Amino acid sequence: MRSAAIKRKTKETDIEVSVNLDGTGVVEIATGIGFFDHMLDLLARHSRIDMTVKAVGDLHIDFHHTTEDVGIALGQAVKQALGDMAGITRYASIHMPMDETLTRVVIDVSGRPMLVFRTAFSRDKIGEFDTELVREWFNAFAMNAGITLHVETLYGENAHHIAESCFKGLARALRAALAIDPRNKGEVPSTKGQLGG
Repeated sequence: MRSAAIKRKTKETDIEVSVNLDGTGVVEIATGIGFFDHMLDLLARHSRIDMTVKAVGDLHIDFHHTTEDVGIALGQAVKQALGDMAGITRYASIHMPMDETLTRVVIDVSGRPMLVFRTAFSRDKIGEFDTELVREWFNAFAMNAGITLHVETLYGENAHHIAESCFKGLARALRAALAIDPRNKGEVPSTKGQLGG
């Protein structure tokens, strides 16, 4: 079973996450940030990754530390669960619609972290959640999961729809890229024989 659990505690946050990459999307999320919980719920359900996230953070200051640190911990958990990445499909490309919005998400589970994020929001906040934190979360996740991730919103107006299309797009891209390809016969999908360097 490709699963992992991570605990991360700093002066700003106390976070516990677990993932099962071969799950069915069973999810338990509690970060204290309603909109963020909603996005993580979408991520788990549409990727079919079983996911638990429990976070206590300095929300009296703002949502930045909690959002970023959850991205770090989830990225670390995915990377640990992948192990040597033998047999994975590795690449995926998704166009994710959400009403008037369309976002393209392209992923390479390469072991070489990179984020290209070309998404603009129509307003600064969704409820109490700062829209700039969407990019912060994606960056933290990509860097710590060791994946190359391109997220580009081709068009859209509603800020909630834009964020949702990004998270759902990532979910479906992860679902495809992390899947075991039986034709790979347990081999690492790289001519170098390894990923990450």
